[in-house]
Amino acid sequence: MDDVDRFLERHALYASSVDEDKVLSFFLSEMDKGLKGDDSSLAMIDAYVSADVSIKSGESVIVLDAGGTNFRTCLVSFDENRRPVISDFRKVGMPGVKEEVSKKEFFSILADNVERLIDKSDRIGFCFSYAAEITEDHDGIPVVFSKEVKAPEVIGEKLGKNLLAELGSRGYDVSKKKVAVVNDTVATLLAAIAECPDDASSYVGFILGTGTNTAYEESARNIVKSGHSIDKKEIVNVESGCLALPLGDLDEGFLKTTKDPGNYLFEKKISGAYLGPFSAFVIEKAIEEGVLSKEFESAYRTIEPLNTTRMSHYLEMCHNSEYDLVRCVGDREGDATALYRILKSIIERAGKLTAINLTAAVLKSGKGTEPRYPVVINADGTTFYKTEFLEFYTRLYLDLILEKKHQRYYRIVNIDNSPTLGAAIAGLAI
Repeated sequence: MDDVDRFLERHALYASSVDEDKVLSFFLSEMDKGLKGDDSSLAMIDAYVSADVSIKSGESVIVLDAGGTNFRTCLVSFDENRRPVISDFRKVGMPGVKEEVSKKEFFSILADNVERLIDKSDRIGFCFSYAAEITEDHDGIPVVFSKEVKAPEVIGEKLGKNLLAELGSRGYDVSKKKVAVVNDTVATLLAAIAECPDDASSYVGFILGTGTNTAYEESARNIVKSGHSIDKKEIVNVESGCLALPLGDLDEGFLKTTKDPGNYLFEKKISGAYLGPFSAFVIEKAIEEGVLSKEFESAYRTIEPLNTTRMSHYLEMCHNSEYDLVRCVGDREGDATALYRILKSIIERAGKLTAINLTAAVLKSGKGTEPRYPVVINADGTTFYKTEFLEFYTRLYLDLILEKKHQRYYRIVNIDNSPTLGAAIAGLAI
């Protein structure tokens, strides 16, 4: 073993440091506890919508998509081949981003953008990409907004009910209108239904971008906390980024530098908001332990704080002097190789953890036992596709863990406009 090997092993940065059997067992155990309503780091939110929905050609749905800093509205229908037809699309700023808004102002802005569509369908699908409790009547109650949106009076209020009330106050007949609110990960799962209707035994929605989350299909009888009276398949929003998974000492040290260090532990090991800053934390330790040279340290101190994109650039083109990390290693082969091995190891470990996450979802679905009828995973997010080696290692470990060890079969797809299509399908399901 050389110095880099010892460093990676000592700090549990190798993918081999992750015991897939123990981590998978922990993941499944936390999922079971969350379904029962017991103390768990996974919320396991019942979406109160099934993937077993009939998509009728030509039937329109009004779609709202609230996520990040943008609010989108459009009309969606599906043709006889289940291909989506998106029309009358509009994008505006999310209310509460520029300045704080009241409850009245928030729902007034939403209604302003729905008015032009209100007579075109009685079904409304609302993809709400913020933390929300989903109710049995398919409404959604915001729990907290991200820091971009400032609308404190909306917390605890029903989205669908208040939107319809605002439209009703403007003279529209909303007596027949139905609203289905879904999380963006649930919408990502639902979008796969239109794309892969025939050969899938089940579906998983997966997002790995700035953050991460997973949704899958579960037998309603297993969602004990919801108390379903009939057995059917329900989609569950895992909130997988919250898994309280401990790993190495550097992971623990890094958590202390993050906002809300006791939460989103799994997300802070694999997602785009954290892979770069965690790599920077590891680099500092490598400098301290002499794995990277003093010359590297001097150059490294002159660049801006590392993010995931620039970390990935080094792995993509480690000889391109336009990239700041390449300039930091200069012509010192020892530094160049050590840095490459450290960063690639971090990504390989993240890929393995991602594969275990998806394996847990597939195993919990109970499907994927026949290779001709795989579980279709609709994977969305720039971190997953754009971070060098991350998709590669995720697929590698899925093959090793999910297929070879557990004999379950999967197919990964990437469907454009997933939140929009998924919200439309949710609207059709009610």
